[in-house]
Amino acid sequence: MGKKRIATNKNSGGSGSKTKTRSASRASKRKLDSGVLYVLATYNNTRMTLTDREGGVVSFATSGGLGFKGAKKGTPFAAGKIGDLMAERAETMGLKDVDVVVRGVGAGRESAVRAFAAHGITLNSIRDKTPVPHNGPRPKKPRRV
Repeated sequence: MGKKRIATNKNSGGSGSKTKTRSASRASKRKLDSGVLYVLATYNNTRMTLTDREGGVVSFATSGGLGFKGAKKGTPFAAGKIGDLMAERAETMGLKDVDVVVRGVGAGRESAVRAFAAHGITLNSIRDKTPVPHNGPRPKKPRRV
């Protein structure tokens, strides 16, 4: 059967080592005062993108990228986790205030913004840019039997 191996952590020195999340472990080189947060909430997934004022993407996260699979990606819980992660990244960049643009009709649109705002970053405005069709595609011809 062989010997049992005991996994030991090499970095677990007694000098108070804290476990960091993956985003916090990497120090961001970019420093921002204000930015724009785009939230795309579909039925199947939720995506958040943080940009500077000119539109250059600084950071993004999706619920699928966090490890949620299948129908769980579109839930408000997954969207809240993304909001926490993006707020943590924004804090490391020194972000003070942000404008929020929300698109889509998914379940996670509100919980993502709430989780982001809970970290103390000021939300200047929240705009809804969900595309709405004016008339839609042409209907099918009537069926002849």
